[in-house]
Amino acid sequence: MSHTPERDSTWKARTSINKKSLNYITLVIFAPLLILVGVAGFLIPAEQSLTSGALAYNLFHICFGVIGVVLLFSKKELLVSSFNFGFGLIDLYQALASYVNLPPGQYFLWTPVDDILHIVIGLALAIIGCYGLAKRQDQVANES
Repeated sequence: MSHTPERDSTWKARTSINKKSLNYITLVIFAPLLILVGVAGFLIPAEQSLTSGALAYNLFHICFGVIGVVLLFSKKELLVSSFNFGFGLIDLYQALASYVNLPPGQYFLWTPVDDILHIVIGLALAIIGCYGLAKRQDQVANES
């Protein structure tokens, strides 16, 4: 099967990221912030923090922050939008799990401030990610 340069450039343009996209900018800010929050959780004494400083919770933030940074380097809009949407859903789950005492609450030890942050950030990320996924779907449909 032969690929013409025109078709290859169209495919590459469709799969590569627009560094000015809302999802890209969001993850550029959010991924390092996740890492910083995880590290800060180890440094700030629990009695002086408004959020959980649990080991598992800190490691969760650091790991997902690193995953976010790696996805930025992939330069794939689909992956970046999917991360934002998925992490938004995870945040919303954490707020629900804290409220109804579901896992991993016994390891993450959420506080009321964590719950508020999970709702606000979770909704924002889910909406931004969904917007990027829908926009990409429209682009693919228009190219077909």
